[in-house]
Order: sequence, then structure tokens, then C-alpha cells
Amino acid sequence: MKDRVLLTGVSGFLGGHVALELLKSGYTVRGSVRNLSRADKVRATLEKAGADSARLEFVALDLESDEGWQEAMDGVRFLQHTASPFVLQMPSDKNDLIRPAVEGTERALNAALAANVERVVLTSSMAAIAYGHDKSRAAPFTANDWTNLEGRDVTPYTESKTRAERRAWEIMRAAGREKDLATINPSGIFGPLLDEDPGTSAILVQRLMNGSVPASPRMPLVAVDVRDVARAHLAAMTAHQAGGHRFPMGERTMFFSEVATVLRNAFPDYAKKIPKRELPDWMVRIYALFDRDVRSNLGELGVLKRLDSSAVIRLLDRKLTPADASFIATGESLIAHGLV
Repeated sequence: MKDRVLLTGVSGFLGGHVALELLKSGYTVRGSVRNLSRADKVRATLEKAGADSARLEFVALDLESDEGWQEAMDGVRFLQHTASPFVLQMPSDKNDLIRPAVEGTERALNAALAANVERVVLTSSMAAIAYGHDKSRAAPFTANDWTNLEGRDVTPYTESKTRAERRAWEIMRAAGREKDLATINPSGIFGPLLDEDPGTSAILVQRLMNGSVPASPRMPLVAVDVRDVARAHLAAMTAHQAGGHRFPMGERTMFFSEVATVLRNAFPDYAKKIPKRELPDWMVRIYALFDRDVRSNLGELGVLKRLDSSAVIRLLDRKLTPADASFIATGESLIAHGLV
């Protein structure tokens, strides 16, 4: 039996896939949930996906509470910190996102350092890399880039991810253990759902497939497959050379209209509901007056961003899953769970 890993956010879309990878690789997983009443459902979901739940245990942790963190680290060799607030609709008070993201990172990493864990892997985001910059930038964003919080169109979410990751590096640097942290910085995460909760990213595909979007906004998506992101978390935990590095992950940048075409071709039974037209920007801005989700993301209209994923490709020793396949897997899951 291999070592115990504390995995925060085990009930989330990504957290569930990370748990699967860890369990399949022989690790004991101590997954954190906010309330232990969710443990049975998470266990059943992972078992259905093929995991051996005999090495799965649960602990209750809250990003905004000190309670339980020290005990949760007992006997833990590695920390996988995937838990963080993620929304499409921005809150009226940005601190509703920033505070739990930053304070949760502080609690997790300080507890890990106190327990002398060997390696910490933090789920960050391209949100901490690619925002607040000149919109005309054509070069891919790399691990050396950071979101400019003073730039235009920085949302509470991008600020929360940027501040949380910066705080993580500060904590590890102050402890003299910067080389024991690795961050995974994925773009929009798509792929197969493990249960009937579509999460946040899959809602975008759901809205394209259920007829609630009459036409596609000219907004690009940088996409990556959840299975690749989960495998990167495992590789970053075990590969010596991964310590002290950030790993941007984005397989391809696609406009909503391109995603709609992929879905229409893959699911002909839903083709009539999937939009064929692209909305002009001025119409999107009018539509945003009545749709808060769209209004929260107006800054992305027509802005093409690309990520340099070469470091994680080397880490995984293979290419990333094509974005088309990730969107199709999302659609298949939505259909299977009766969500469209």
C-alpha cells in the first residue's frame, strides 16, 4: 500500500477525477468535504467509476474555519489542494470569492508544513496567468506570466485565483520549501462527469445543447480535459523535477460557435437545439443586460488567449487530449445523466 494523500475538494468535478487517479495508483485518499453527510455519495460515485473505496476515507474541512486541519494532516505524506470557490456569475462582494480562496490556501499549506508533508500540489488556474494584459497579445501565456490585478476586466474570480496562488508561493518560500510546491494552472476543464452535478464548466456545454442559448457569443474558450488535469496532479506530486514549478494547461482555444459545431456533429439528435448563428458583439452586450452570467464575462468578447502547455506535456510525456474529444465527452455525460 502506498502513502496517504489529503485531497481537499474531493466532491468536486476535478477533485473526483484526482481521487480516481490516486486510488487507481494505489494511494490511500483522505478526501475533505464540508459536511460528512456527503461522504456516502462521493464514495458511491467513485466506486461506480471503478475506484477501490477500501482506501478512501473522509474528513470534514471548511476553507473558512481552522477546525480539523491539524487532525486531517495526521499520517499524510502529500497534499492535493483542489478546493476553491468557482463560479460563472460574479458575486456582488468580490471578497465572497477572494476570502475563502486565499484563507483556504493559507490553512491548507500551513497545516501541511506543520505536518512536514513531502509535496504540495495546488490547483490554480489560467486565471492566475492570463488576465489583465493587453488584449492584442498574440503570444501564448507561460508559467512566467501572472495576471495583472490592476488591468481591465479582472473579475473577482481571476483575482481570487491569483491572490491564492501568490499566497501559496509566499508561504512556501518563507518556509524555505518553495521546491516542495507545484501548481497546476488549467484553462476551462471539460470531459466526462462522474455524477449528475454538471459543475460550472459543463454548464456551458449544457446551455449550448438544451436550447437555452439562441446564438453563440463571440467568446473564446481555452479547453483542457479533466482526465489530463487529474493525471497532471498525480505527476506533479511524484516527479522530482516538478517541484517549484507552475504548469499551465490548455489544449486549444475555440470560439463558442466552434464548440457548437463539434456538438452538433457529434449529437445529431440535439442539433436543432444547438445554435448555428454567432451573435454580433453589440447584441451580446444588450443580451448581457438581462443575463448576469453573460454580463460577468463580457470582458472575454473576442479576446483570444492561448496557453503554453509544453511543460505539462513533458511532465505527462504525451500530448493533451484534443479539445473536441473533451467537449464530446461532456455532452455524452450530460445526456447519460439526463441533464439535457
